[in-house]
Amino acid sequence: MVRTPMTPWERERGERLGALLRTARGERSTVDVAAAGLSAETLRKIETGRAPTPAFFTVAAPAGALGLSLDEVATPAAPPGTATGSAVA
Repeated sequence: MVRTPMTPWERERGERLGALLRTARGERSTVDVAAAGLSAETLRKIETGRAPTPAFFTVAAPAGALGLSLDEVATPAAPPGTATGSAVA
């Protein structure tokens, strides 16, 4: 199976998600947060943008462990100009 290359927006979305999780994690280790339902390596990949399109439950697990609502996680993932995305001038 050949994977379709990601668009620049998809890569940027993954980077924003990673930054959100890294910021919310603060001083906690990836191992501590990953204990909520995924491997520390998977969390590291998301945080660094190497896994820019993780599955819903792969995002929901650390979000819950970090006290983030799914709305908070969805906002940086929404396309610009949508109800949850930032407006573009």
